Amino acid sequence: MTATLERPGHVAATGQRDGFAGTGALLRLAVRRDRVIASIWILLFVIMAAGSSSASQDLYNTLESRVRAAKAVNDTPATLALYGRVFDPTSLGAVSLIKLGAMGAALVALVAIFTVVRHTRAEEEAGRAELLGATVVGRYAPLTAALLLSTGISIVLALLTAVSLAGTGLPASGAFAFGLSWAGAGIAFAAVGALAAQVTEGARTARGLAAAVLAAAYLLRAAGDASGTDQETWLSWLSPIGWAQQVRPFAGDRWWVLLYLVFFAALVAVGAYLLVARRDHGAGLLAQRPGRATARPSLRSPLALAVRLQRGGLVGWAVGMALGGLVMGSIASQVDEFADNEATREMIMKLGGERGLTDAFLSAEMGILAVIVSAYGISAAMRLRLEETALRAEPILATRISRLRFATSHVAVALGGTTVLMLTVGVFAGFAHGAAGGDMAEFGRVLVAALVHLPSVWVLTGITVLVFGLAPGMIMAGWGALVVFLLLGQLGPIFELPQWAMDLSPFTHTPRLPGAELTATPLLWLTLVAAALIAAGLVSFRRRDIG
Repeated sequence: MTATLERPGHVAATGQRDGFAGTGALLRLAVRRDRVIASIWILLFVIMAAGSSSASQDLYNTLESRVRAAKAVNDTPATLALYGRVFDPTSLGAVSLIKLGAMGAALVALVAIFTVVRHTRAEEEAGRAELLGATVVGRYAPLTAALLLSTGISIVLALLTAVSLAGTGLPASGAFAFGLSWAGAGIAFAAVGALAAQVTEGARTARGLAAAVLAAAYLLRAAGDASGTDQETWLSWLSPIGWAQQVRPFAGDRWWVLLYLVFFAALVAVGAYLLVARRDHGAGLLAQRPGRATARPSLRSPLALAVRLQRGGLVGWAVGMALGGLVMGSIASQVDEFADNEATREMIMKLGGERGLTDAFLSAEMGILAVIVSAYGISAAMRLRLEETALRAEPILATRISRLRFATSHVAVALGGTTVLMLTVGVFAGFAHGAAGGDMAEFGRVLVAALVHLPSVWVLTGITVLVFGLAPGMIMAGWGALVVFLLLGQLGPIFELPQWAMDLSPFTHTPRLPGAELTATPLLWLTLVAAALIAAGLVSFRRRDIG
């Protein structure tokens, strides 16, 4: 005897299903799943914008100081490529938020890409989308819910950012134009992520493809801004990141440019919907090539498999860190021109050190890049949880591979990858700084200044491994720790927080090189703390249930 479930009346009668059926339910589920990580990202962006604005109130309190700072940016090709152009040198908002314009828009776009891919292709790859598709959920519902979620996050982030900027004393019109420029970039690249999810068959490949499009857009904008005067930056108009920048918050507030981003998002989203309707479930426009019947000898170990799984991401990160190092090293030799007032010099000294403005700038920027590299360490360590929830860890552990050996392989990739990235930063920053200043003896000093941050980076990796072992359901705590340490490290000295609060961040204990004295004691302690966290996480993983 068999039994069947009765189909809903409208489906049974017509034999068809509404393509958007179940969108609301999927959206509520997505909001519930992302409520913590989305709140963390929104809070991070809001605090970054408000903190930058507040810190700049005293730095550029005169018209002369703003004009000089803007001139230093606009006359330096490397700075233009990294941050973009100051369109109104007399505007406090335009000068204060130059570092967060194009770069902030790119970061918001990256969050949007990850959000959409997570709720579309990743769900398909894990098999959960197929189960939902067997119900009354329509063909377009998962994609629509993901786009609505990403759009909602971008808009909420924009509004809260605008309110926080207005609260620091900046004009409300410019504040909302700035926030909406971020939201426009997020909405545009959410559509790019949706299209990439239809083109490829794997979530990792989709994220990589969409991130490559984002990188190309940023480089196109950078080439346009660095190529000439404001009237000659036509290359920037070929990039969605360039459009976000051309909104020109606090420098004219060109609201109509936002229509470019909306039209681009709509056009790309239509392409994604057309592919959803025409492709098979689980398939993509680009089919994956079949693998070998037997693995190469180089893949017959957990470590080799972990390296293979994560090598693509590491290469992308290395390219980004190389570019960041080159730009930072090039700018460092001109920091005296940029920091032309006492308040700016004092801020750089607080963030970076006490023995020279150039060394302090290098130290401060190296600390920021170290925080970014920490994000890679967290992501690489979180791969353990992904392998577990995707049910790929259990078949491996059913063989002679022990839990400790399996987990250690991904931890080794995380530690080794962060080492490669900081080494890349040091090599390229040292070369650029030495070449710009005509003194290649600076290469070694800058390289050491990068490598001393490794123990602090490893502490973040250790925290992630510990959470994976003790409470895998709270694996996002690694990102929370990164946000807290970032705020303490970057805003603590500016707002003069109590020393005990800033000491909670491992980056506070890193010697401020170049310029300061290199002491091994804090580096040794940080390494021991990282080792203890990793060991505790691995031991806990051995004792808990899988899944």
